[in-house]
Amino acid sequence: MDAFDKLVEILGPHLKKQDTEMRKAITPKERLMITLRLKFCLSFVSCKFLATGESFASLHLQFRVGTSTISAIVRSTCHVIWEYLQPISMPSPTQETWLQAAAGFQSVANFPNCIGAVDGKHVRVLQPPRSGSLYFNYKKYFSVVLMAVADVNYKFIAIEVGAYGGTGDSRVLMTSEFGRQVIVNQVTLPPPRSLPGTTHPVPFVLVSDEAFPLMNNLLRPYPQRGLNARRRVFNYRLSRARRFVECTFGILCSKWRVFTSAMQLDEATVDSVIKAACVLHNFVRDYDASSDIEVEAHEAFDGTPVNWGLGRPSNRGVLVREAFTDYFGSPKGALPWHLIQPP
Repeated sequence: MDAFDKLVEILGPHLKKQDTEMRKAITPKERLMITLRLKFCLSFVSCKFLATGESFASLHLQFRVGTSTISAIVRSTCHVIWEYLQPISMPSPTQETWLQAAAGFQSVANFPNCIGAVDGKHVRVLQPPRSGSLYFNYKKYFSVVLMAVADVNYKFIAIEVGAYGGTGDSRVLMTSEFGRQVIVNQVTLPPPRSLPGTTHPVPFVLVSDEAFPLMNNLLRPYPQRGLNARRRVFNYRLSRARRFVECTFGILCSKWRVFTSAMQLDEATVDSVIKAACVLHNFVRDYDASSDIEVEAHEAFDGTPVNWGLGRPSNRGVLVREAFTDYFGSPKGALPWHLIQPP
């Protein structure tokens, strides 16, 4: 069974419509083909609306289905994809999920106690009516923000969609359900654990870039000014771990070409399309082993919630980052080419 047939098997019962005396209903397979416009192959490389971003008018000519009908099909099918595929391919993270992700980052990126890489992506859209400058971002175009956490398998662990493009990544994460649950309240996070070869417990952390605050469970690199050897090593190690979310976004956009141009859809449909594409991305990563080819081408802390300070870093965040910096510069945690020799 190929990936498309598996998708029809999972989603078909939820896409089926009732036939009437006036007309035959569009079948679940046709609904998926219109949304994906898949040419039958092992992977989703040849999909259409999501994969190429073709307009509804273009799909109308190819499928002989009305433009308004195609619009309704895409909207409802994306909703079904998210509702019924998300629990399978992107379930809500649990403590076991974070421990599996941490094992991957330790093995592949040499970054222990890392449970994911977090970043935001601006998805280009046409300016919604009467929205003013809410969606106008620092890159000088209109967008909504896709905030995501990725693992070393280039899969999304959790996503948040729909924030205004004019909102900074830090605030998007702060106000998202994921940010409130995982970083502020630390729901489902494993308790602090010692780094390999040490006895001092350190919290599990997400890694991010300079756009995010430094916190107890969220690490960012040191500023470029005044870097010494220890801090350069830390920034390098953090960059090795953080690249996985950037590569994940790259794979998502290369496979689902709807992200390469401004989405000409209403706000609710844009959110549904983004979420459907992300969960399909995970489905393909799980189901189609050939997608790996693309990647080859491309003191103990007590867990008390901390203040979301967007200016100064929290004291706990500083301590956590220093603990990782010391570890990466020590013989137990250093990579062979980064071991800092004593004077």
